[in-house]
Amino acid sequence: MTATAPATVRFMPGMSPRSSVDARIAPCIARFVDWLEHHGETSYDHQSYYAGPFGGRAKALYYRRRWLGTMTVAPMVLSEAFLPSARRLFWHPQRFPIADAHYAMGFAYRYRAGGDQRDRLRALHFLDVLEATRCPDYARHAWGYPFDWVTRTGVMHAGTPLITTTPYAYEAFLALHEIDGDRRWLDVMRSIADHALHDIPDRRLDADSSCAGYNPDDVQGGVVNASAYRSFLLMHAAHRFSDSACHETALRNLRYVLAAQKPDGSWPYATDGVRDFVDHFHTCFVLKALAKIERLEPNGALSAAIDAGVAYYVTHLFDERGLPRPFSRAPRLTVYRQELYDYAECINLGALLAGRSVALDERVRDAVGDLLGRWQKVDGSFRSRRLMLGWDDVPMHRWAQAQLFRSLCLLLLGAPAAQTSRRTGAALHVAAREPDPVQP
Repeated sequence: MTATAPATVRFMPGMSPRSSVDARIAPCIARFVDWLEHHGETSYDHQSYYAGPFGGRAKALYYRRRWLGTMTVAPMVLSEAFLPSARRLFWHPQRFPIADAHYAMGFAYRYRAGGDQRDRLRALHFLDVLEATRCPDYARHAWGYPFDWVTRTGVMHAGTPLITTTPYAYEAFLALHEIDGDRRWLDVMRSIADHALHDIPDRRLDADSSCAGYNPDDVQGGVVNASAYRSFLLMHAAHRFSDSACHETALRNLRYVLAAQKPDGSWPYATDGVRDFVDHFHTCFVLKALAKIERLEPNGALSAAIDAGVAYYVTHLFDERGLPRPFSRAPRLTVYRQELYDYAECINLGALLAGRSVALDERVRDAVGDLLGRWQKVDGSFRSRRLMLGWDDVPMHRWAQAQLFRSLCLLLLGAPAAQTSRRTGAALHVAAREPDPVQP
């Protein structure tokens, strides 16, 4: 198994160097880092309303008895829409492994861009944190949520490994290995891959495909982005560690994801016939995983699925101004207009697929411009949501300060190449690379 060349991140052709936003990214990131150091590494969360005993019981009732449950959760929904700072009445600030992984990657990219040893030490700090916060009841490395998460199928207790969180830790350790080549990081990556292979169940659908469980207790599977995450992680591990078992399972999960795509190019959240909504950042999750797999093992069916998915994405998941919108098919009443998480994942997806779709490149350019113009607050953090009236200004590391920080640092990594393009008068193509996924 061989790897293809790493993808490059480019600002779009035709962008004038004078009008490009890249010169604003470094100061934006610097203000954010100052905020992070003063604010600290814990925060409230999107799920803070439902993480505590009262909110958890209300949400569980909503799933069991819809009308009675709706009345019970209504105060929290209204608070989220009109007084989001009141989430502090329901739960307390916490540390989130998925955010720590994104911060580790972001600081690793920032170190590569500028060479500041403080950024390398910050990245190492977040790896130490990840080591300390791995799920305690599992022999292999894995991470989940620090709160009990009530779902329609039951409660995922704090410390339950999630296949939607663990791959980001894998990539965080990879990002540091790309810098210092330390064997310790490879050992952790191997442990993570073994967890994904052996602890996450597969539900066989036919001889060639299977869907992955969301966690070690989920034997039904059916969440599309969960299988996409696992497929990428195991595909990367198959190449990195020459592991045929990882490769076989990755292919089975990949076939499920490709089969789950609708004729219009979209993916539902799940294929259980119930959770069939289509939203922005989960669509990005699936497309990101497929794009990373394509870099490792390109094939026609995979490329066609990505192209169809991108065509749907740029057409249905942006508003009339070309800015990210949360849903093309919403599961319920939505109490907000725009979501920081959508902006972060739009930029990340654009980084992976830059130059592939003119429409996608334009959407990313507009999203970055709007983000830098309206979303960063005076203190350096970012607004979390644009509500129907006003903004949710409560900064939440998992939702999605950390994800956005990583995406902006990835763009920053291309600044030296951008300077060269200016000097030569060429169109602005920023060669900001994700780490080569399999380079020793």
